[in-house]
Amino acid sequence: MYIWQTKKWWEMLINSKQAEKIIIVNWLQIEKRKIALWKFWLFIIWIDEKDIKKVEKNEKKLKDLCKKENCLFIQIETLNYSWIKNKKLKWFKNWYYKKFITPYTAIIDLKNEEEDILKEMKPKGRYNIKLAWKKWVEIKEVEKTEDNIKLYYNLMSETTSRNWFAWNNIDYYIKFLDNIDNSKLLLAYFEDKVIAGWIFIFDNELSIYYYWASTSDNKYRNLMAPFLLQWEAIKIAKKSWSKIYDFLWIATPWEKNSSLSWVTDFKMKLTKDKINVSDSYIYINNKIIYFVIKLLKKFR
Repeated sequence: MYIWQTKKWWEMLINSKQAEKIIIVNWLQIEKRKIALWKFWLFIIWIDEKDIKKVEKNEKKLKDLCKKENCLFIQIETLNYSWIKNKKLKWFKNWYYKKFITPYTAIIDLKNEEEDILKEMKPKGRYNIKLAWKKWVEIKEVEKTEDNIKLYYNLMSETTSRNWFAWNNIDYYIKFLDNIDNSKLLLAYFEDKVIAGWIFIFDNELSIYYYWASTSDNKYRNLMAPFLLQWEAIKIAKKSWSKIYDFLWIATPWEKNSSLSWVTDFKMKLTKDKINVSDSYIYINNKIIYFVIKLLKKFR
């Protein structure tokens, strides 16, 4: 069982208002989320072969639940590290409204020794880790206090202003770190100044690099703190007995001008392993309203 199927995760979604409620259908976790001021949708992540069989077995119940809850659609996304073959569903089409899990991710096999993990990185990745260490960048796992989260959040405001991506309010990150027991906040310091901060989840199956933020000041960006931060997180993941370290979200290999291109470039300096982990399936309850909302979203 991965973090997305735990009670702690469900509590975080409700407490942070990411989901209206959690519905369980024969052990399938279903999130009810708001899509507009007046409309809802349902979302499922399936993780392994057992989940695939549950979805296949309960497909009609899921379709009926969508109608009962008066939801616009129900979307399913896979998270498949084992390359399990997905079977065709009767009512669900192979498409999505919005991808929460990108099709491809970058991973590290944590069964390998630290020296082997370093050898598998690109030379630039190893060089940048060593550079940050030589420049006396210090990585600390800090307590998940509101003051420390504010330090992270201030860096997040710098990050989003230069990279133009969506972010959450500080209350979300407080609830995320408070609810998820095996989450950790790591901060990078240079001469007592915080120059980068990243949120990770370390579990005995899967460790995940989840959220990141860093300074926009070139004086500190040249210290390559994010590379040392990642290396320290990888070592923590190994000590946590995780099997896989997941960098989450990279560009699809054939996609040109992806918004994830620069993120992908960073992550692929630290591993050569990229895999296709996610597919999407959708059942639309009300096609007219669905396509109107899709059209409005396109021109927003």
